[in-house]
Amino acid sequence: MVTRFQEIDMTRDIADIRRDYEGGRLDEAGTPEAPFALFDEWFRLALESEGDDGNAMTLATADTQGLPHARVVLLKGYDEQGMVFYTNYHSHKGSELANVPQAALVFWWPSLSRQVRVEGRVEQVSADESDRYFASRPRGSQLGAWIATQSVEIPDRHWLEERQSRYEQLYAEQEIARPAHWGGYRLIPEMLEFWQGQPSRLHDRIRYEQRDGDWHKYRLAP
Repeated sequence: MVTRFQEIDMTRDIADIRRDYEGGRLDEAGTPEAPFALFDEWFRLALESEGDDGNAMTLATADTQGLPHARVVLLKGYDEQGMVFYTNYHSHKGSELANVPQAALVFWWPSLSRQVRVEGRVEQVSADESDRYFASRPRGSQLGAWIATQSVEIPDRHWLEERQSRYEQLYAEQEIARPAHWGGYRLIPEMLEFWQGQPSRLHDRIRYEQRDGDWHKYRLAP
């Protein structure tokens, strides 16, 4: 019996899947001395080009054994102080960040042939900042922060639906307060790298690194 996977494998070799990237040139002379203005420019274009996926980013963390873990989360704020995202503090990534407060982010915007990598230390945002963001969320998302004991093994989907029903009844006629175990993190950048795809794999890469409080930029080979 031939499976669907085998059918795909026989008709298309993934080693032959490729695209030729095209984009405007990214030159050192045309970039600012600090990276944030360039990130802001690229991010705004990504929101126009990628729509609701423009703020999706891969978050990579490490556990106490040095093993890496990655997942896609959503950027919910940024400025010169760093990039902010929200999650359950008791989740796997929350536990990893509590023990190893360093992380990396990757933004990939295929419609623009652009990638941005960010690395730095991570800290929790203030309770007030988490409260303000939580209050802005849709009610269903607020309930979800209470319902989902993130990353904990559960028996089945029915368990989750029963828990949802209980919390919907509990908060039926009242505001939903932010759980103490849920809030924001800020990644404080120590490195940002901007990648602009170019034909023939001769991509442009401009890296910014912070040293002694100042930003230094340089070009990397593709």
